[in-house]
Parts: sequence; C-alpha cells; structure tokens
Amino acid sequence: MPTIDTRVDDYIARQADFAQPILTHVRALVHSVCPDTAEVIKWGMPFFTYRGKNLCQMAAFKAHMSFGLWHGSDLLGPKEAGSGMGQFGRIMALGDLPDDAALKELIGKAMALIDAGQTPARMKRKEPRTHLSVGPEFLAAIKASPAATKVWAGFSPGKIRDYVEWIGEAKRAETRDKRIAEAVGWIAEGKDRNWKYR
Repeated sequence: MPTIDTRVDDYIARQADFAQPILTHVRALVHSVCPDTAEVIKWGMPFFTYRGKNLCQMAAFKAHMSFGLWHGSDLLGPKEAGSGMGQFGRIMALGDLPDDAALKELIGKAMALIDAGQTPARMKRKEPRTHLSVGPEFLAAIKASPAATKVWAGFSPGKIRDYVEWIGEAKRAETRDKRIAEAVGWIAEGKDRNWKYR
C-alpha cells in the first residue's frame, strides 16, 4: 500500500497554477508504477521512496518545476550543466516531460536498480575529495562573530565544505563578500549551508 504524506498535498496547493496539475500528474504516475512508494518531504520538496531508498523527487519554482530520478545518471547519463534540477530540465507544461509510457519505464528501471542494491552513480566518488582551505576573508569574518566562531568549531567537515565551496564558487568579489556576510549570519544562528532546503 502507498504511504501518502499530507505535506505533499500542502506543498502542491502552495505552488503556482501552472505547476499544480503537473505535480499532481507526476505524483499519480509514480504511485501507478510503484504502489509501495512512500511519500516524504526532504530538503523542502516531495520525495518518493521505495524500500526505504530515494526513488524520485519533484519540486516547483516560480516559473518552472522539476522531476528527477535518484538513479537518473545511471539511466540517462550525466545531465547537462545549468539545465536545472532533475533530468528533464525546466518543466513548464506536461508536454515538457517524456510521455507517460516512457516515464513509467524509467521509474520501473529505477526500482529495479534499487532492488539490485545499486548505489546511484552520482553518489559514487571516483577519487577522494581534496582538502579545501577556508579563505582568509571568510575566516576573519567568522572570528569577528563570537556566536559564529562557537558554531563553526562544532561543524562537521561536510558542513564546513558546503560553506567553503559555496563561497569559492562566487565569480565576483562582490558576490563572494555578500555570501560571506550571509554565511556568517546563518552560522551564528547554528544553521548549516542547506538549512533553507529542509
């Protein structure tokens, strides 16, 4: 039996008019292929799990929505950079998705990969991560805030990396400085980099 999460109903109801029928259609399609799916909210968006593993997820934004398979890279290959979240780019109408038969086939294949115990390709590290150093401007800003300093000292390496990578991705000095200021404020409140997505 499927496990319905009423938070998914609430999520869909909050979205733009164009997105609601697409989200509703995708939700019904996933349930039709995977009757045992369980709905959950992760990182602020609806996920569908199968045998306790992530199967797929959907999300809505102001002008588009997205749908992605957790094993999407295994089934469709790596996605293009800048194409949006999920494997199907920015979806603004049902016609932007593959037809139902193709989607059902992909969901079925994703379930088979879960049954086989396969780890999604995007989660397999090819080489160990290199050490990232905290930039001097970021470190000075953290040290200038006693609350941020205390929280930062207790952060795991992964949480530190999330902030360092985000700040390091800034292409302009103004963007970097803005991100540093935001980061220090969030850290002082005890928030990790991805707090908004939960």
